[in-house]
Amino acid sequence: MGHAASEPADAVVARRDDGKEPSYRWVIVFTAAAMLAIAMGQLVNGLSVFFIPLEEEFGWARGSIAFINTAGLVGLAFGGIVMGGIADRAAIRAVCLFGAAVTGLCVLAASWADALWQFYLLFFVAGAFGAGSLFAPLIALAGNWFRTGAGLAIGIVSAGQAVGQGGVPFGTAFLIEALGWREAFAVLGIITLALLVPLALLTREPAHRHARTTAGNSDAPVPLPAGVVVLWLSAAVVLCCTCMSVPLMHLVPLIQGRGVSAPEAGSVLFAMMIAAILGRVAFGRLADMIGAIPAYMIASLWQTSLVFLFTRISDLDTLYVFAPIYGFGYAGVMTGLLVTTRALTPASRRASSTGVILAFAWLGHGIGGYQGGLFYDLTGAYDVSFANAALAGLLNLLVIGSLFVTIRRRIGVPA
Repeated sequence: MGHAASEPADAVVARRDDGKEPSYRWVIVFTAAAMLAIAMGQLVNGLSVFFIPLEEEFGWARGSIAFINTAGLVGLAFGGIVMGGIADRAAIRAVCLFGAAVTGLCVLAASWADALWQFYLLFFVAGAFGAGSLFAPLIALAGNWFRTGAGLAIGIVSAGQAVGQGGVPFGTAFLIEALGWREAFAVLGIITLALLVPLALLTREPAHRHARTTAGNSDAPVPLPAGVVVLWLSAAVVLCCTCMSVPLMHLVPLIQGRGVSAPEAGSVLFAMMIAAILGRVAFGRLADMIGAIPAYMIASLWQTSLVFLFTRISDLDTLYVFAPIYGFGYAGVMTGLLVTTRALTPASRRASSTGVILAFAWLGHGIGGYQGGLFYDLTGAYDVSFANAALAGLLNLLVIGSLFVTIRRRIGVPA
């Protein structure tokens, strides 16, 4: 009886690997989306609602507090390279279980931290071995389950991250007000362990992973060597994520500086990320229709054009309208990047290539978040921080545009 209950999970998938897409691929998509919502919601911008509580209790400068997030993202950058390479060779379930345990335990341990170096160390470890074991491996896993139409699938998985980036800070703001920041960290750690570990048990490889089939476009020829693609996209993503991270990390304290409560400020970010859920799915579908790089460029232009306007809007009602407009378009940047990576790298190197490219993405996130706090400390306002974000976005457009032109010249048709 026990064997019959456990057999269909892998065996049925294998029997269905006859050219038809297995239905379990959608379980993988929504499992990956849920795991990224929980983990990345805490590590990418979940610290944003802890800025003022930590500032009030310890008297730390806002740039120093922002560097806690930077430490986590630097850890994620290096961990993503290592764990992405491991995920190309090891069992994905073991990799995800390890990441789930490390993430939850580090967040729980943060509730006892009393010094900046302790926060830096805990967030670095959570990024390197927690989120590093989840983000790139899960994105690559979801893409590998789809021979065609991977843009929509990756868009849904990426949308899960957007759910977390809006929902985790929003919910945490209420936890901090009700329990205090230490207890909020403790509750988050327990919830993380309780949810991520069972979800990790649902992950498994597609039956065709080791067959390296060329059906559809799973391992189709690409116009540039994989190493060149990785370097080019890495240069672009440092810049686009420097732009992206400034409102993610500093929108809540920016709004709080205008006399708005933490839950209300968090609700603006939440509204932005709700729109981002739709944006990530929409841009995934758009990438399937017009191509990955054009979709990436449209989202980058959207983000770059609007990011500085956050500093010009002081009315809370106007922010509730503007933030979702910004969020819908900015969200397509990550989807466009991930689909572009999948389209331009071979399946046999996809997790490791994704890990390297995302390493530079998280470095960009760390740079943007840190410079946002640093220039606030120097000037007492966020104008320079958001202006630098827009400049980084413009440079990203130049880099990704040059890649698009190069590929068009190589193959003679739009990328």
